[in-house]
Amino acid sequence: MFNGILIEKDDQGYRATVKDIDESVLPEGDVIVNVSHSTINYKDALAITGKAPVVRKFPMVPGIDLVGTVEHSESDKFSVGDQVLLNGFGVGETHCGGLAQKVRLKSEWLIPLPKAFSPRQAMAIGTAGYTAMLCVIALEKNGVTPDKGKILVTGANGGVGSFSIAILAKLGYNVVASTGRVEQAEYLKKLGASDVIDRKALSEPGRPLAKESWAGAVDSAGSHTLANVCASMQYGGTVAACGLAQGMDLPASVAPFILRGVTLAGIDSVMRPIADRIEAWERLADILNPQVFEDISTEIGLGEVIPTAEALLAGNVRGRVVVDVNL
Repeated sequence: MFNGILIEKDDQGYRATVKDIDESVLPEGDVIVNVSHSTINYKDALAITGKAPVVRKFPMVPGIDLVGTVEHSESDKFSVGDQVLLNGFGVGETHCGGLAQKVRLKSEWLIPLPKAFSPRQAMAIGTAGYTAMLCVIALEKNGVTPDKGKILVTGANGGVGSFSIAILAKLGYNVVASTGRVEQAEYLKKLGASDVIDRKALSEPGRPLAKESWAGAVDSAGSHTLANVCASMQYGGTVAACGLAQGMDLPASVAPFILRGVTLAGIDSVMRPIADRIEAWERLADILNPQVFEDISTEIGLGEVIPTAEALLAGNVRGRVVVDVNL
């Protein structure tokens, strides 16, 4: 038995509880990991609250991120005692995840914990920081360099937004943060934003083309926000789209793409090849200042996860939440 969060769905309804879980609940895999830390991402919050059909199998342990130590391995890739890291691959959705003290996984989903990071720091980064790095790499590969102009980051107070600002600013970009919590402007400027704008300027229906304002953008909102971001890109600009906090729809025009040569780069972090993951984590190790972990993250125990998930969906959580599963 081990402690964790278990999501169940039966005649009594949909519920998530902190409880002792029998190892028989864990699905097949060739590596067993003793988890030390996990996180709460937007997707985890949806799974825990049941506000979106994220979970595909029941019972389910949520948690799309985890770091821990290998307890048992049938794989030649990892040995007992190795520290490993996981982001995505359907864990927490179709395969029991990291918000518990133990997990059984497929070895092809794991990468070694980068030596530059402690377990807590790796989970402060988590899928949010790793996705932010993938977005920045996409901008770079499309020729968006610091001299091209301002970079917009939407959902700036969230995990992806916070890390995008910190990464881009460290690389020398002029970053503008868009947020619904403009009272947090000081926090965003501490991360490296040169200016902060209210998300209302982007979240309502807009024109097919707007003033050319941004050389690049990282968007975690979708819907009207993403449409307006595309419409306001400079000629040849790139938008890295990685989220749907406002919605899955895209009420946009083709005008930015065929008249300004704008690129809309879709960023998937869940099924990303291992080589891309390692590249992203190596870049994070090179770029991030250790102080950013203190600025961006807070730490809680398993008992605080469920109310924190509710608060996250209500927009009342800033940055990243690290979960010490042994607290």
